[in-house]
Amino acid sequence: MDNSIWVANYTEQLDFILMGLFSQSKYPILLCVVIFVIFLMALSGNIMLILLIYSDAHLHTPMYFFISQLSLMDMIYISVIVPKMLMDQVMGKNKISAPECGMQMFLYLTVGGSEYFLLAAMAYDRYVAICHPLHYSTLMSHKVWLLLVSGSWFLGSVDGFMLTPITMTFPFCRSREIHHFFCEVPAVMKLSCSDTSLYETLMYLCCVLMLLIPVTIISSSYSFILLTIHRMNSAEGRKKAFMTCSSHMTVVILFYGTSTYSYMFPSSYHTSEKDMAVSIFYTILTPVLNPLIYSLRNKDVTGALKNLLNVESAFQRTMK
Repeated sequence: MDNSIWVANYTEQLDFILMGLFSQSKYPILLCVVIFVIFLMALSGNIMLILLIYSDAHLHTPMYFFISQLSLMDMIYISVIVPKMLMDQVMGKNKISAPECGMQMFLYLTVGGSEYFLLAAMAYDRYVAICHPLHYSTLMSHKVWLLLVSGSWFLGSVDGFMLTPITMTFPFCRSREIHHFFCEVPAVMKLSCSDTSLYETLMYLCCVLMLLIPVTIISSSYSFILLTIHRMNSAEGRKKAFMTCSSHMTVVILFYGTSTYSYMFPSSYHTSEKDMAVSIFYTILTPVLNPLIYSLRNKDVTGALKNLLNVESAFQRTMK
């Protein structure tokens, strides 16, 4: 056999096949258009939020710095998964090579893990701002919030560096069809022909720590926040604090709830259809909801947007 043909056949056998969302849909073209629109909304919304935060001096605070980092993570998260999925549908291909699969797995694990800890840092920031306002500048100094953000990225990368190499070095001698729309660890592990029970236990314990520590920080912070809000004499102050915290809790419930199902529920609860439906929430919907939650319900952000639009309109008038 010609060497080039043998290499092509061997390489093809190493490729994985992503079954994806579209194979489950009665209207794949419509679904493709909807996901493409959501992807554009997520990118434009998060980019706009980042630009507003960095261009407006009034938004140069720890809370908005955390929000800008959340937007950056959401942009990476959705960009790692959705473009590949859409291109496969358009080109009529659904293959992904082992290196591409490993890279996609590493990036989404890193960004997802980082977001767990960033949401905890955001909860701590709100706790200090509401419960200890007089000491806020000391407890949340520039050095502290940079440390919290860099720590979130570091811990997320540890998750990626730890789980990705182990997952991708297991032997895959069964069908190479991944019943998912991206290389998610549980979906890839189902293809292994070796005993993965020990690794699954390790992954479960890792996820418990990755979720338990941030959830403990978040729940503790908001318990103290609720007590403080209840004691406030100002109705306006209570309303503002509640609006800020409710926005954050919406993001937390969406992200942590769906992630808990994917990585901590027993396999008896899982089917391919359920797993893909749940994954849509934290890979596609959450990145488009976050900028809406943190911009439309935030007077500071909407004010910064109005100022930017007024500056642009004034500039256009002067040019005429």
